[in-house]
Amino acid sequence: MSDSASTPHASRRQWLTLAAAASASLVVAPLHARSRKAAQVAAPPALPEPVESLPASLHERLLETGLALEGFGLHVQPLDGAPALLSYQATHPFVLASTSKLITSMAALDLLGPGYRWRTRAYLSGPLTNGRLLGDLVIRGGGDASLTSQDLLAWFQQLREQGLHEVWGDIILNRDAFSLRPQDLVSTPEPTPERPHHVRPDALALDAGVVRVAVQSDSGGRANIQVTPPLHDVQLINALGRGGACVANAVYRDVQGTPQPQLQINGQWSARCGAQQIKFAPVSMRDLGLRGIEGLWLQAGGVLRGRVVEHSPSSPVPWQSTDVQAVAATPFSEHVSAPLSAQLIDMNKRSDNLIARHLMLSLAPDFPNRAATTDAAQARVREWLTRRGVRKEWVGLDTGSGLSRLEKATPQAMVHLLARAARGPQGKLLLKSLPIAGVDGTLEGRLRGGVAEGQAWLKTGTLLDTRGLAGYVRTRSGRMLGVCLLANHAEHVAAATPALDACVEWAARLA
Repeated sequence: MSDSASTPHASRRQWLTLAAAASASLVVAPLHARSRKAAQVAAPPALPEPVESLPASLHERLLETGLALEGFGLHVQPLDGAPALLSYQATHPFVLASTSKLITSMAALDLLGPGYRWRTRAYLSGPLTNGRLLGDLVIRGGGDASLTSQDLLAWFQQLREQGLHEVWGDIILNRDAFSLRPQDLVSTPEPTPERPHHVRPDALALDAGVVRVAVQSDSGGRANIQVTPPLHDVQLINALGRGGACVANAVYRDVQGTPQPQLQINGQWSARCGAQQIKFAPVSMRDLGLRGIEGLWLQAGGVLRGRVVEHSPSSPVPWQSTDVQAVAATPFSEHVSAPLSAQLIDMNKRSDNLIARHLMLSLAPDFPNRAATTDAAQARVREWLTRRGVRKEWVGLDTGSGLSRLEKATPQAMVHLLARAARGPQGKLLLKSLPIAGVDGTLEGRLRGGVAEGQAWLKTGTLLDTRGLAGYVRTRSGRMLGVCLLANHAEHVAAATPALDACVEWAARLA
């Protein structure tokens, strides 16, 4: 779920005025057509100005929140193109939070296709003789945000079945499929051990940048500890004491004067505690890859004479070959991710930021043969939006995840895109990926017991100053509606949630 540690401190009215004024220059400028292709696309016609329509009952619910009404943007319209049933400030741009993942989803389905898969490839830089690689094993990341330790372990075991038992050189990790600059990351919060969902894109991501520590009692009441991925050359310190509490926490630190970092598990544990899992992001993605991949290769039974190292300018790039060396460009093996259709379910049901950010970068032209850049991905999305009748003033994407406050849209434009997607060939797949009211995903505990339960498919959005719902609602008569409900308030924005839910219930009760 999107979240952030920062929030604007201007007054509510000042902040909203500045946000609306800046939306064209700050929000959309990164997506302005920077390629010649995009510049050649004709500007779309304007959407009809919606008639302001806010039923009295919903007006009262908004007032009950105690929040300024100008902080709400609402639009509900039948998918068949009939006039809007609810429209309030629907042509003003609002911060989207994780509802922006809907735009990422729609663009990815159109531009990549539901069968698209990320590919992590292994190349040999030397001859393989009697199970021994007389050279380096080069692992090239292909942007797979869902690559897990279990996946990698199974793949390494497959490499051994293919005849690779010993690597006499190094295992070289190549992350060049993503080319990100420091300025590409300033709009999103820094990842911290407590907020692993802020982890940043990496073409060779492992376990989404998260270490999992499983603590379980044995028959004698002692705590057994298992770390995933297995971090090679990291000293594990079990500092759990005996006691009545069942509390454990992990601390990862570099120790001055020693080459080995330490992972220390603190707290109290007893036989009655059973099992517990700690999830945290203690190391950089690169350090996690270096230590985790070596541990997994050894766990798979492989032998490594050298080390696991990062790609350097002098490292081999076997996939870049001349015609004479064409055989070298063929990967020895590759790990293939689940298809996009499955990735979207994980991304939208759980509001997975890393999958969204990787998908956004994967939209860059000719990825992964050409390194993805933020500018190239944004330009392609901007071109896609223009072809779908959306002006640059109406929608702007930054990272595609909702973590960035530069991601804004007008509620009317969001519903316009949702209606087009519903009529398209991938409409059912998009609907299937969304949380269902009162049933699953981030809506499992919301809208239960009302008419909207099981009848609304909505992406949630949460930032410290934003709440949002966007997607589809089925009325009592079976009519499908496109919905976008956004609230931007510098303080106490959580009070908006019941009012947004009331809008969904109102829509579901319509005939």
